[in-house]
Amino acid sequence: MRTIAFASRKGGAGKSTLAAHLSTLADAEAFPAVLIDIDPQGSLTFWHSLRSAETPVLVTTTAKDLPRIMKDAEADEVKWCFIDGPPHDSEAIAAMMRAADLTIIPTRPSAFDLAAVSATLDMVKAVRKPHLAVINAAPAPRGFGEPTVTAEARGVLSEMGATVWPGAIVQRAALAHAIAGGMSVGELEPEGAADREMKRLWRDVRETLENTK
Repeated sequence: MRTIAFASRKGGAGKSTLAAHLSTLADAEAFPAVLIDIDPQGSLTFWHSLRSAETPVLVTTTAKDLPRIMKDAEADEVKWCFIDGPPHDSEAIAAMMRAADLTIIPTRPSAFDLAAVSATLDMVKAVRKPHLAVINAAPAPRGFGEPTVTAEARGVLSEMGATVWPGAIVQRAALAHAIAGGMSVGELEPEGAADREMKRLWRDVRETLENTK
């Protein structure tokens, strides 16, 4: 079983959105996948409650129960495990990072969000586990190349010593509509721009994990 954690010390970075979408893609490829929500805010749990599909399977729990839940998932031959963590509970975040094969650190390309990445990055480096910083809710590109604010955010992350995903998840209406309907963008608008971006991220995450075996 491969485990991916989603961590940010700032709320609203996009943890739950990315977890929902990547788990849906994983579940379609290698049933079953499991979502573990240890964030008291419960955004992922709320999204799952809106779904008409029962999969990916969701478990709402606490960091204390993570080892038991993950052990049960592995016994059930789950292939992919996705953990959505809280922004402010350092112990829970560290436990989640230690349990994961890869921690995804989403951030919006804004000064406040980028400043919060530093603390998250320090934590994942302290547990000596791989990570991937993902620029989320980026402005839509116009013409060739990415928007200046996205390129600048990428530079700031690199200067922090982060491993940065070369793509970006653009803030699109399809994402908001999909989440509000308990869906993924691939279920709402197959092969639309948002779906292609999520599929690219999922492909690159899989390749990253293959290279860390």
